[in-house]
Order: sequence, then C-alpha cells, then structure tokens
Amino acid sequence: MELFPAMPLAEWRDTKQTLHRFLQIVGKIRLAASPRRNHWWHVPFHLTGTGLTTRPMGRIDGNPIFTIDLDLVGHRLVASTVDGRGASFPMRGHSVSSFYRELLGTLESIGVHARIHIARPYDLADSGRPFVEDTEHAAYDTAAATRYWQVLSQVNLVLEEFAARFSGKTSPVHHFWHTLDIAVTRFLDRPVDQPREAGPLIREAYSREAISFGFWFGDDTVPEPAFYSYAAPEPDGITDRPLPKGAEWATGGSGHLALLRYDRVREEADRAGAVLAFYEAAYRAGAEPAGWPVDALACPHGVTDPYRREGGPWT
Repeated sequence: MELFPAMPLAEWRDTKQTLHRFLQIVGKIRLAASPRRNHWWHVPFHLTGTGLTTRPMGRIDGNPIFTIDLDLVGHRLVASTVDGRGASFPMRGHSVSSFYRELLGTLESIGVHARIHIARPYDLADSGRPFVEDTEHAAYDTAAATRYWQVLSQVNLVLEEFAARFSGKTSPVHHFWHTLDIAVTRFLDRPVDQPREAGPLIREAYSREAISFGFWFGDDTVPEPAFYSYAAPEPDGITDRPLPKGAEWATGGSGHLALLRYDRVREEADRAGAVLAFYEAAYRAGAEPAGWPVDALACPHGVTDPYRREGGPWT
C-alpha cells in the first residue's frame, strides 16, 4: 500500500477519541502489572503484525503471566496467559464504559485479577470522569482503526531506521497510550537535575539529557498528523538551527518542537527520506549546541563493527 496514506484527523476524530480511551484502559493495566523500567519504558505498547501488544506482563502483581493484544485488522481484543488460557471480544460496538467492564470480566475469566489504580483518563478533556461512567465515547470505524495501525506500522519502520544510526543509549520504538504518539528517544548519559515540583512523570522521563523523535495523529493544539522532535533540556538557540524545507519550529509546552506536517511529507517523491532528513536535522539542532559527541555516537547503516565491509554478507 501507499507509504503514508491520507489520514485527516477530521475524518476519524470520533473513532480516535474512543480508541484512545480503550488504549488508556489497557495501558493502565500494563502500568500496574509490569516491572518498572527507566524512563517509563515499561509503559508503552509495541506493534504486531495485526495491531498492538502489551507484551507479557504479570507475576510481579500476583497474576499469571499474561498479554493483551489489540487486533486492529480483526478488531478484537485478545487476552492470553502463559499456560494457554485465552479469551477475546470484539472492540466495535462498545462505549468506553462497556469496554472497561468487558475487559475486566474477560481477564477474570482467564484467572487474571487486573488492577487499575486511577480508573479514569490521563491528560484528556474528561480526565475527571471514571471510565466506567463514559457512555459518550462509543464510535468505532473499523476502516479508520485499521488505517491508524497501518500508518503506525509505516512510521515504526522509519523510526527503526533512524534509531539504527545512533550507538548510544536509545529507547525502543514504542507507542505511548497517554498521548497516542509513537516515538524513539536518544539519551546522553548526563544527569539532569529535575526539581521535585516537576512531578514523577517528568523527573523519570527526563532524568538524563534526551532528544526525542516521533509522530502523532493530531490533537486540539495541532489538528493534523505531524512528525516531531524536541530536546530536553532545550539548548539555547535551538530555533536558529536550520530544518529542511517545509519543517518549522513551534512552541510546545515549556520549549519548542520541530514539526513536519504529515501532509507536507505526502507531497514528496521520497517520503521516508524526507522524514529521515527531518529527524537528522532536528537531532543535530539539539545535540550540537548541547555538546553531544555526535560523530562518536554515529552508527552508519546500524553497524559498529569496524571490520564489516559495507553491504557485505552477514554470514
């Protein structure tokens, strides 16, 4: 299929709002049932051949080892345990309230007693309303949900290609359920003294110097899909650094985002190449003024072996 097909936010906004809350419910179960990792790496989802997965979790919370998969081609949620028990239900036709109840009941049926410590949305307009009371969000267009996964899969591989160019500490390419973006983050092992008042999310996420790269489907602030990058902490003069044609610096939170609109990329003959060039420029804009050893951390073609002939066979 076409790389980066049309994905206007207006055409699937209602489905996106429902699906986002479905994912937050599953994500909060994952948060409670997974061993903690630095920078919250235990929280996001990963992609599969048909949708999203929590990866195996459990055991630390007294549950059997279990996995929740969201099949965005067949549009079913599938719960499985390591001993072979499993159950599933269709995602279409549910409100957030009924999805929440159905998921907890499905997990109980296979011996998993799920916990959600704060059973309401995180950082959404209705964050004060418990999931179980949300009968408003019930739209689920199957074609839109499948397209969402297809675009995620395409962006995932572009981010994997970009991640391969860096030999330092880097996150996996992963899909965050709280903001519905897919991202990869590069780190420099230089501690950042985050103040207590920054809160536990920020203190853990940005305890080291970081430059993040990703994609999201649009929101009320930027009502269209876009590729992005930001540096934390942000070095002085970052917005004076050049970005490729069509990209821009935008105000975001307490700093700036490098933005490349999805529809702008769709105008390019080499769409993946345009995104990679954008990420590379944004990386240098954040890394060079901050004193990162850019050349020493480079990993051309994803290879650190100095004796491997470029393009030669692996075996």
